[in-house]
Amino acid sequence: MPGKSYSGSLPPLSPDEIALRDRLQADIERISSNGEHNYIAYENLVAVADFIEDEFADAEYEVRSQVYTVEGQNFRNLEVERLGSEKPNDIFVVGAHYDSVVVSPGANDNGSGVAAVLALARAFARVNPKRTVRFVAFVNEEPPFFQTEEMGSVVYAKRCRQSNENIVGMLCLETIGYYDDTPGSQNYPMGLLKNIYPITGNFISVVGNLDSAFLVRQVVGEFRDRTQFPCEGAILPGSIAGAGWSDHWAFWQYNYPAVMVTDTAPFRYPYYHTAEDTPDKIDFDRLARVVTGLERTLKALLDL
Repeated sequence: MPGKSYSGSLPPLSPDEIALRDRLQADIERISSNGEHNYIAYENLVAVADFIEDEFADAEYEVRSQVYTVEGQNFRNLEVERLGSEKPNDIFVVGAHYDSVVVSPGANDNGSGVAAVLALARAFARVNPKRTVRFVAFVNEEPPFFQTEEMGSVVYAKRCRQSNENIVGMLCLETIGYYDDTPGSQNYPMGLLKNIYPITGNFISVVGNLDSAFLVRQVVGEFRDRTQFPCEGAILPGSIAGAGWSDHWAFWQYNYPAVMVTDTAPFRYPYYHTAEDTPDKIDFDRLARVVTGLERTLKALLDL
């Protein structure tokens, strides 16, 4: 991977990062306060979607809804866009799923990812990038829709391919708020990876398949170059457990380069897919650092 992962003590948060931290916390608390939000807790799911739509609109975006129906229930992906000034047909997608698994309030999985997408959308609301950037909230990532035709990101990526859209990169923000400085707190789907990557779960990870190798290296390199926070990159076959466990997988199915930015979820987070996935488990200081790093990385990807 290009560059070197940051090591050592973290610097104090800047005033802007403190404000970002507080906004991320407020948004995650708002999302998870609905309790579980999914096809079973449908009214709660609609409430979270309404909240996201309102936040996009408050940032002065025109919100586009992609509505589809499954067994009589209407579901919607929510999308906003900043059109590129020089290369409008080069499109980066930054997305996260807003549904939670059954029984879980989903603070980290995936309130953290949604809050980050909202924060990034606000940061780019008055920016004129050379390339186009879209911020998308996907529905129905969790079972029983996971990796099926009814998964929200599959519906979205399929539409992009049918429209011949040039998605040059997709960043999936998935469960990004939990960090642990205890040695041995980080696990991996294959034991051999412990000989390559850290065993302390205090870093953010960028994961992609072999076809997305260039994007993995690009994101990791830009993040490491601009951010004082540990960052690791992994290029793995899609068949490896965990490698395709989010919305980036949908873009792989339509031959788009896509990566997952994650705290590695079940390989670190002990409250993954449980009723204990609540806001008090999230390290908001470190989450703010990660989102700041993603903002800087995205600016580089968009030629700002």
